Amino acid sequence: MNARTKDAAVLFDVDGTLMDTVHLHTVAWWEALRQRGHIVPTAVVHRSIGMGSDHLLDRLLGEDRDRGADGALSAAHDALYAQYWSRLAPLEGAADLLRACAKRGWRIVLASSAKDEELRVMRAALGADDVIDAATTADDVEASKPSPDLVGRALERAGVPAARAVFVGDTVWDAEAAGRAGVRCVGLLTGGWAREELARAGMTGIYEGPADLLARLDGSVLRGPDALG
Repeated sequence: MNARTKDAAVLFDVDGTLMDTVHLHTVAWWEALRQRGHIVPTAVVHRSIGMGSDHLLDRLLGEDRDRGADGALSAAHDALYAQYWSRLAPLEGAADLLRACAKRGWRIVLASSAKDEELRVMRAALGADDVIDAATTADDVEASKPSPDLVGRALERAGVPAARAVFVGDTVWDAEAAGRAGVRCVGLLTGGWAREELARAGMTGIYEGPADLLARLDGSVLRGPDALG
């Protein structure tokens, strides 16, 4: 099926869903905060990964903080995380999952809270550009996940309504963003959240990771666009 004839889309988060990067971001944010005198336990930082830096810093430092330091904190995180760029690796089955979904008639859109340059590096490591129809990043919206803006922009890029899309993510922030945009959400456990937490957040199918979802694709909502009704 030609991609231009596809009338339904799968919107994929990238960090923690397709790429094994959650704990790298955790360490980079922990160190960036420490350098500026903010001591935040790594477990607390981890629970904020998946948000864009705007919401992440609100959650970790409070909304009444001195926002004048936000740019320096974000730049420190970016510099620390960039040290891993040459070693970034996709999760098992990630590229094959994208290709399987494309073959079944889905448009494939990446909906990432990463910045443009970070996504470029991850796409190169993922190696599935042949089936990716479009992508959005934090640079495309004013507010990132858990705000619904990023999902809404991904729907625009996909050219489909919310009822004709499924979001795949690994955090409760993904579930919240998708839910607020009216898009059903499938969950993966590769972000370090518990199955029960993702279920409570509204995810309607939860799998161990991309390889598990790929292996059980026929029994999932991603078996084909007809599954959306």
